[in-house]
Amino acid sequence: MELPVPPEAAGQRLDAFLAGPLGSRSRAQRLIDAGHVLVDGTARPKRHALAGGERVTVDEPADPVGADPQTDASFALAYEDEHLLVVDKPAGVVVHPARGHASGTLAQALVPRGVAGGDDARRAGIVHRLDRDTSGLLVVARSEEAHRALKTQLSARNIERRYLALVDGRPPARTGTVDAPIGRDRRHRTRMSTDTDQPRAAVTHFVLEEALPTTSLLAVRLETGRTHQIRVHLQAIGHPVCGDLEYGRAGAFGLERQFLHAARLAFAHPVTGAPVAVESSLPEDLRAALERARRVD
Repeated sequence: MELPVPPEAAGQRLDAFLAGPLGSRSRAQRLIDAGHVLVDGTARPKRHALAGGERVTVDEPADPVGADPQTDASFALAYEDEHLLVVDKPAGVVVHPARGHASGTLAQALVPRGVAGGDDARRAGIVHRLDRDTSGLLVVARSEEAHRALKTQLSARNIERRYLALVDGRPPARTGTVDAPIGRDRRHRTRMSTDTDQPRAAVTHFVLEEALPTTSLLAVRLETGRTHQIRVHLQAIGHPVCGDLEYGRAGAFGLERQFLHAARLAFAHPVTGAPVAVESSLPEDLRAALERARRVD
């Protein structure tokens, strides 16, 4: 790709100039940092100020910058268009690189799909996340514009995120709201808790979907999106998620992970404004556990 720099672009940073043609500023920065962008034949840093009249050349490699050829992250696409993807993530897949998970993440597996947006190249396009052992739906942007618009909707609590959770016991009412700040646990620093010195507002709504002999199937709606929010809130009210290794009863009903599935995602399309609503069925391991829970004497 060769781009002449018009006079009106004088003074603009190189990465900002390329954000439009390349779909996002983060993608431009990755290519600049990797040495695939030249200004009049010379590599320049992303902060380089253009003078106007130069010619910018982008020589993108066949394997997109940031892709991890070692990744084995699996996923399904529940919705796709030129602006975004809705991914149906299986349990066991980490959403983006973090401490202890440098490769094999969903974000890396999605790079060849043209995801883009956000300030962190390792998390290009990622709008929100799911815990490693939570399955289901999340939306991923393909441009800076879409990412910014979806993040705005998320901050304004205009993205509907509904989960199915099998929990121990039965709540005292068919519907309820847990409004309790969450932060790092005071004593166990690897856990999140309502007993914290760093509280952040967190609100979770639930509806009883099915009453079982010793458990309850809940439809849960997030108003905020704190780390481990549903798991922490349900444990806090005495109804931990079945199978939860950290906050509940591990191994319940043959489960090898928490019974938590992101079953519905609905939002206004970030470019067209049209309503988008996507649903995901329970995966096989959760269906099997639910049948066992129904048969308890």
